Parts: sequence; C-alpha cells; structure tokens
Amino acid sequence: MCGIAGIFNLSKATVPQRQLRQMADALVHRGPDGEGFYAVGQIGLAHRRLAILDISSLGAQPMASKNGEWVIVFNGCIYNFKELKKELIEKGHSFISTSDTEVISEGLAAYGPSFFERLNGMFAIAAWNTTESALYLSRDRFGVKPLYYWFNGKSVVFASEIKAIICHSEYKTEIDYDALNQYFTFQNVFTYNTLFKGVTMLPPANTVKVTSDSTYVRHFSWWDYDFTKPDSTMGFEDAVELTKKGFERAVERQMISDVPVGSYLSGGMDSGSITAVASRHVNRISTFTAGFDMSEVTGVEANYDERRDAELMANHFKTEHYEQVINAGDLSWSLPRLVWHLEDLRVGMSYPNYYISRLASKFVKVCLQGTGGDELYGGYPWRYYRIFRSLDQNEFFDNYYGFWQRLVSDNDKSSLFTASTYRNIDIAEPRKVFEKVFTFNAKLRYDTPEQHIENSLYFEIKTFLPGLLLVGDKLSMANGLEERFPFLDNELVDVAQKIPVKHKLGELEKMMRIDENEFRDKRKVYQEFQDGKNVLRKAMMDFLPERIINRKKQGFSAPDESWYRGENAAYIKELLLNKKTVCSDFINIEYIEKIVDEHVNKHINHRLLLWSLMNFEWWCRIFLNGEKVDQ
Repeated sequence: MCGIAGIFNLSKATVPQRQLRQMADALVHRGPDGEGFYAVGQIGLAHRRLAILDISSLGAQPMASKNGEWVIVFNGCIYNFKELKKELIEKGHSFISTSDTEVISEGLAAYGPSFFERLNGMFAIAAWNTTESALYLSRDRFGVKPLYYWFNGKSVVFASEIKAIICHSEYKTEIDYDALNQYFTFQNVFTYNTLFKGVTMLPPANTVKVTSDSTYVRHFSWWDYDFTKPDSTMGFEDAVELTKKGFERAVERQMISDVPVGSYLSGGMDSGSITAVASRHVNRISTFTAGFDMSEVTGVEANYDERRDAELMANHFKTEHYEQVINAGDLSWSLPRLVWHLEDLRVGMSYPNYYISRLASKFVKVCLQGTGGDELYGGYPWRYYRIFRSLDQNEFFDNYYGFWQRLVSDNDKSSLFTASTYRNIDIAEPRKVFEKVFTFNAKLRYDTPEQHIENSLYFEIKTFLPGLLLVGDKLSMANGLEERFPFLDNELVDVAQKIPVKHKLGELEKMMRIDENEFRDKRKVYQEFQDGKNVLRKAMMDFLPERIINRKKQGFSAPDESWYRGENAAYIKELLLNKKTVCSDFINIEYIEKIVDEHVNKHINHRLLLWSLMNFEWWCRIFLNGEKVDQ
C-alpha cells in the first residue's frame, strides 16, 4: 500500500525534481516507510512506501523490469502474484525480491499492458514504457485503489490523491459545478468528475495510454460487472457451496503479508465471517470495533452500538479485541482532518471510519474489511423492492431516480443554490448521469422483476460501492493502514454474478404476491424486508453463531440524528450559519437555516444533508480558501 504520483510532459520539457518531491510530500501519510523517484527528461514518477510485502529495500519503487523496457510505481496488493510469478519464471524471467511489484514489472515485460487484466487484487499503477516513450495508467477491476489525473494539453499530472496534483505550479483550484450538482443530489458523484475542475478519476478496470502526440486521454475499459447471465440451472445448495468455498479462498489469499494483519469486527455477518476464516490462519488475530456513547440517544438509533455482538464474536473466535467509543464531541475534532484526507467528497457519515482505522493502525498495518458483500449478494432489499414491479425501462428510471435523490431533489435546487451557482448548473444533468449508468451497458433488460433487481445490483455496485471504497481507502491511508476486501476477489465476484436473484432474496416470491394498493405505509413495508443475502447467510452458517446469522442488518453509522439535535447542534450552527461560512458563495444561507431548524426541532431528519453541508463547508475552507488543518 502506497502513494504514487507523477508528471508526463508531452512537450518533452524536463520534469523538475522539486515538483516531484513536493507531490510525494503531499502523500507522506500514505507511505511513511520510504520514498523513491524516477525522473528522466519528460517523465517523472514518485512513490511513497508503506511496506507490506518484502519490506526490504528490494521491494522499493520505482521499479524497472530486467530488460529496462518498463518502469513502474504501484499502489495496492496483488493476491495472485505467486501464481503469476511461477508462470513468468517458466518463461525465463528472474526475480530478486519477494514483492508483488516485481511481478508487475516483469509481467509487463512479458505480456505488455494486457497483463493488467490478469491481476487479482487492488491496484493503481503508473507504468512508463521506455521504448515507446508512453505512459500507461491502470486501475483495478473494482476501483479499490484511487487514481486521479489532470490533463491540460501540455502535461498529464497524476496521483493517488488530488492534493498531490494541486501542488503542480500550473493548477488553479476551481469548483466543478457538474460534480457539485451531483453531490447534492446523490451524496455522491456518479461520473468521474471531482469537485476540483479538470481533475478526473480514472474509472475502475480502465487503462489509458498517453504519448507526446496525445490530444486527449482516452479510457479503455477491459472488464465490467455482469448480472445479466445468471446460471438458471444453479440450485440454492449449489450456490451456497460455491459461495462458501470461494469466500474461504478469497480470505486466505488476502491474508498474504509480511507485517501483522487484523480484521474489523462489527456485530454483523460480513466482518464476522471474515474474522472466522482469518482466525484459522492467525492465532489470536487482532480485531477492532467502534461503538458509540448512547447516553443521549433515542429512537431507532438506540440500537446503533454494535459492541455487544462484536464482543460475542471476539470471544467466540478468541481474538485479541480492541474497542473505541465515539461520542458526539468527536465530530468537530475529526471533520476538518477527514475532509482534508477525503478531498473527493462521497457517500455517508464517515468519521467513525476515520476513528476505527486510527485505532487499528496502532496495532496492525493491514486490516480486512467486509465491504462488498451487500452489493454482490443483495443486501439492500428495501431498495430493490421499490422498483421490481416497474413495467418498463422508463418507469424503472422514474422509481429508482426518485429514491437516489438522497439529499436535494431537482425541484428544490433553486432554493438550495445561490443564483449564480444555479446559473452554472444544468438542472437536468443528474437525471442524465443516473440513466447513463444503465444505458452505457447494452446488456441490461427491463422486462421482468428479476431483471429489475439485476439492474439495481449493477447500478449500486457501479455507483454506491465505489464511493464506499474511496472513503475506505482515504481514511485508512490517513492513518498509514492498508484495508483489504475479501468479498472483492475476482473468483468470488464471478461466482456471485452467476447466482440467480431468487437465491439472494428469500422473500422475492412473497413480495410479488403483495398488492401494493393495500399498503398503508409503503416505506414501512419495504423496510420490513430484511431478507437479502440469503445465499451468503446460509454459506456462513458453519462459521458464525446463530445469533449473528439471524441478526437484523445494521450499517456502521453514528447516531447523528440524535447528536445533531443535542450536543452537536451548536457546532452545526457555528460552522454553517455565521459570517465566516464560505460555502454561502454556492449555497443559500436561508436554505441552510431552514434545514437546521427543521432538524433541530424534530420536524424532519436531515442528518445526511447536514453532514454533506458540513463537509462541503470544510472543503471550501481548505481547498478554496487555503485554511490549514492540523494533522
């Protein structure tokens, strides 16, 4: 796990060493164990190292292939590198290290850029071909590791994080209004824009090639999810057995490390299953849980503290268990630090993630995470059942777009944004962006309830999951910690895509028999369905206590609805409703006042929107106004 950065001057101007070092220094938190540089004429590569595999100097980067054709910097971990290494040795390649980095450099020498497609792992790679004088950038299938670039017609500047790009002397920070519009619609950005105008995220499973005569950066996609071809002959028990075996192999693969490995442990099935398998390979594996001070919490949030179930599992698997209790006051301290590390604002109230990764980093360098199980195995049934009765594609889009306007509807944008901002946005753009996620994939069909749910799985794994992964990467790397995701293993993902919807959602047939016209409260009825991940639940029965298997799903979230009305209400008002509020250049203060008042006085739960407004305010302070943040 590392941080990478670089500059390719198409004009053949020499890359300044000082510029490269400045970019690397911006990423020091990602790689506290060392640094390395390669600067020859028009190309410059920089690397910050967090040593995980072959922690000796032999694993240092940038690394060149033996034939001198390729020089690479790499962030991530390749889980099938030993198998690939054996194959390359048989082809005559030699190795001096035990690192996965050397396998990539030699694999490129043997097969060229198509070698990226054979990697099972998480990666962001920059590879300079000395023969072609060409720069290749590539990113893993699922988008676990981030990679951004800025192309101004003269240079390509790239990095693991945007803060390294904006160090470039020619970059001037301006806001991207399309990304701003998307963020306050979806609490996410569904395109590969960022809030930084001109800075693009390379899409997952994409490779780009840039040469001195390039006039634009053309993405080449080499893989995509496909839920449209389920194996109709697959029985439920077959699906269970394939999932169980694939999951065990995935966890075992991702245990590879030359430094201590731990696991997050919530009270849920996904992290519990990972811990169950991992504990077979590591005696007294370290596990980590974040809980919440519930002394002033009411309503449904009173169940948000998962420590009791986590402790049950820690005892069951005999782990070395550590916990942190987060309270309301922890928001104000962490928020500016969190936004500085996130830069690219995405999904959810993520400050608990910052604290738990901070805790884990004190004991291990690698931590296993349960993200991905919900998206692959249908973990959000209350979402799917909103749209599965849709008659055709248009009705499907109408129903689902209504749900995914998580923050502010298009109808309210004129109240949200200032007049000048509203003039700079296309009010119809979020709907177009939303639909393009589907229409970009010509394989999708909209004729049956099962197809509608397959489409929902595709949409969420292409939009919501990348946001979760981005948050996970940035906030773990803020603390020099590598997170790994066993559910996002090539083999296991291939299995999950072949499993029919009826095996994932146990209540599908029941839901199809319900007359929607008889619903008194549709929202309540939808939320009663907790039947997702049916196959996964059965597959994990050999690993987990029954109490955990049958536990109602609970996301990792602080009780912010209560805290925003209590101790944090004063902080929210101080941050968003004063003369120093910077985001008022874009957001109407009157609208913020209305949202704060409705939440504090218990009229409407605006916790998602308030979180996003606070994040955006700090983003403006840090990246537009240059306010310094203590690390």
